Amino acid sequence: MKRLLCLTPILVMSFVLAACSSNDNKLPETDRGHSASNNSNRAKEEPTEDSISDIRIKLTFNDEEVFVRMYDNPTSRDFLARLPLTVTFEDYVGKEKISILQKRLSADNVQSGNQPKRGDFAYYSPWGNLAIFYKDFEDATNDLIILGKIESGKDNFENIHGDFTVTIEKVD
Repeated sequence: MKRLLCLTPILVMSFVLAACSSNDNKLPETDRGHSASNNSNRAKEEPTEDSISDIRIKLTFNDEEVFVRMYDNPTSRDFLARLPLTVTFEDYVGKEKISILQKRLSADNVQSGNQPKRGDFAYYSPWGNLAIFYKDFEDATNDLIILGKIESGKDNFENIHGDFTVTIEKVD
C-alpha cells in the first residue's frame, strides 16, 4: 500500500506535465502563423552540399543560357520529370521572376521555409509557381521550396523588363 501511495503523486505529476506541454509540430501551419518571426524557433532545412545533385538544367531565353544545379528533393525530382518545358516568366516585386505552372509540383515530405537568396531557383507551393531570385528576399514567405542554385548567368535576369519565354531542359 505504501508503494501505491508513493507512486500516485509521481503518476499524477507526469500526467499533468504531459497534458500541459506544447508541441507546435502537430499544429497545422495556419495555426503556427506565417511570418518569419513566428517561425524563428522552427528548425529550417537549408540545402547542404549533401543535398546537391549531379543534375543540371539549362534555361534558355533571349539568346542567353543560365545553368542551374538542382537539389535532391521530391519537388525537384517531380519538376525534372516534366522537362523539357517552355514557360513564360514575369517580374515580381523587383526581386524575382515567376512563372505559374499548369500543373502543381508535389510538395509532400519537403521542408519549406528557406529564405531565398540571389541565384535560388525555387517553387512557391501555395501559388504553384517557379521563382528565380535575382536579389535576396529577406521578408519572403515560409512556403518556398528551393529546387536548385544558379551556377552561371544570375545577372541575366535583373535587366529583363516585361514577360519573357524560357525553355528549360536537362543538361547531360
